[in-house]
Amino acid sequence: MRTWVPKKGDIKKKWYVIDADGVVLGRLAARVAAVLRGKHKPVFSPFIDTGDFVVVVNAGKIKVTGKKLEQKKYYSHSGYPGHLKERSLAAVMAKHPDRVVTAAVKGMLPHNKLGRAQSRKLKVYAGAEHPHKAQQPEPLEMV
Repeated sequence: MRTWVPKKGDIKKKWYVIDADGVVLGRLAARVAAVLRGKHKPVFSPFIDTGDFVVVVNAGKIKVTGKKLEQKKYYSHSGYPGHLKERSLAAVMAKHPDRVVTAAVKGMLPHNKLGRAQSRKLKVYAGAEHPHKAQQPEPLEMV
């Protein structure tokens, strides 16, 4: 008996929209990463992109627990000696709240070509509006 492996034509991509208003960041990121990978489908395969597209709205209204707003840091380095930049979660949330959600989800995806392809299916918006109405995204509830 042979193992069935899904082909590109067997995989149906759907669009989902998640409202992040009042949702804890880690729980949101875990749910989104699972949908992007396709773990909610019976045809899931860890080495094939079987996931769906996810649109996250109201990213500016997410919640974090504890003292993460002051203590959690985001780092970036230009490549030059001494050019390490450090920003707190509160500073990043004030300027670019969509980047916080994107970084949290990317950290839960595989760190290879497959993970990069899956992360391209994530669309994050700080407000309640998004330009993906034509794809008719279905609302996805946080469990």
